[in-house]
Amino acid sequence: MSNRLVSNDVHHIELRKKDETYVFLFRDCDRAEALRALGRHASNPELSFTWYDAALLSQRIRKQSQPG
Repeated sequence: MSNRLVSNDVHHIELRKKDETYVFLFRDCDRAEALRALGRHASNPELSFTWYDAALLSQRIRKQSQPG
């Protein structure tokens, strides 16, 4: 059993593109799923969300999940 505290805080990242806004909410324990969601959105040709957008937001997710 770990003594590490797990945060229940919900993190928020968003990306605005012209008339669209992509909003992602996640907890620290769901960070991997949030990163996978970025990939699913980027691979969907029906969305304007690109792999570049996914890379930018994945950096934000990783930064928000760092302690301190």
